[in-house]
Amino acid sequence: MENNVLTEKRDKLFIITINRYEYRNAFDQKTATEMNKAIDTFEEDPGLFVAIITGAGGTFSAGADLKAAARGERATTERGGFGIFAKPPTKPIIAAVEGYAVAGGMELCLACDLIVAAKNSKMGLPEVRHNLVAVGGGLFRLPKRIPYHLVNELALTGDMWEAEVFYRYGMINRLSEPGNALKTAVELAERLLERGPTAQIASKEIIRHSFEWTDDEAWDKQKPIAKLAFESEDRNEGLKAFAEKRKPEWAGK
Repeated sequence: MENNVLTEKRDKLFIITINRYEYRNAFDQKTATEMNKAIDTFEEDPGLFVAIITGAGGTFSAGADLKAAARGERATTERGGFGIFAKPPTKPIIAAVEGYAVAGGMELCLACDLIVAAKNSKMGLPEVRHNLVAVGGGLFRLPKRIPYHLVNELALTGDMWEAEVFYRYGMINRLSEPGNALKTAVELAERLLERGPTAQIASKEIIRHSFEWTDDEAWDKQKPIAKLAFESEDRNEGLKAFAEKRKPEWAGK
C-alpha cells in the first residue's frame, strides 16, 4: 500500500511530502497517522535540525477529507489533528505551499514556524461553507499573524485569498515563482542549518510563549528555556568557532 506521507532525509534537513494528490492532499485518518509518525521521526532524530512540509501534485492540502468525515472517520492523532496541530515539533519547521492550502491545510501552515508560498497559491478557512468550524488552530493562531478584522472576514466568509495578501501582512516569509516553493523553502532551511540548533529550539519556545507572558514574567520565564542553549556543547562550539574564525561544526564545511 502506498504511503500517504513521504519523507526524505537530506543530511540534517527532513522533507515531509503529503502524497495524496488525487484527493488534493486531503487528510483522512491514515494520512494523519503517517504525518504524526513523520513529525515524531523528525523530533526524535538528533541528526535532523530543520523540516519542510510540502504537498505532492502541485497543491499543499485541501484540509480534511470531507467524504471520509461523512463516513464518521476523524483524523485524530497524539499530536492533534493532522499530526502537528496541538503539539508541533520543538525544532524549526517550514511550510512550502503550492496551489491551495485551505481549511486544515492552512491550519497546518499555521502550525509551522515559517511559510514559503508560490505567488499563485491560495489560502483560506472555508469551513463555514459547510457549517463547520476551523478547530485545527486557525481561529486562535491566525489572529496572532494578521489583523483582527481580516481574520473575521476570512473566517466568516469562507473566502480564499491569494498568497500575496498574507505576505503583505507578514504571515508568509517568502513568495516564490510557481513551482519553486520547495526550492525556496530549502534555501531558507539551509540558512537555518548554519545557525545553532539548540539556540533555535530555545528561541522558538520563548517566542511561542511570548503571547502568554507579561514583560515582567518573561524576564524570568525565558531563563530556564534559554539554559538549554547556554549549557549545551553547541554554545561551546559556537564560541570556539568564532574565536578560530571558522564555521561551527553544525554548519558543515
